[in-house]
This record gives sequence, structure tokens and C-alpha cells, in this order.
Amino acid sequence: MDKNQHIVPRGARWAVRGAGNRRATRLFDTKSKAVAHGREIARRRGGELVIHGADGRIRAKRSYGRAP
Repeated sequence: MDKNQHIVPRGARWAVRGAGNRRATRLFDTKSKAVAHGREIARRRGGELVIHGADGRIRAKRSYGRAP
């Protein structure tokens, strides 16, 4: 299972999707709620949060990796 989480547009909603997964982990009505949920998953797993814009392009990345 990949640690990275992507926030992507899904119609009029926003999806949290694990990297490499075709299906969304969860859908939200607002981007901010999706980001908050994705951040928590990335923190727990020590991964990266990748936030996409409405056009699907990457807008920001935040790393929550654990130092060795």
C-alpha cells in the first residue's frame, strides 16, 4: 500500500485517493475537508500529501515522511 495521498477533483466533489488506487478512499463536498482528511492519512502513514487543482494539475505537495 502506497503512503502518498492525492486530493483530486471528482465531478463537483473532491476525492482523497491513495497513490496507485483507481477508487477514492472518500469523497467530500469541499476541497478543504478533503485536504484535512488526506493530511491525517499521510501523517499516520508517514507519506506525502499531493493536492491537485480543479484542472487536475498538481498545485502543492506536503511531506510527512518519518526521518530514519
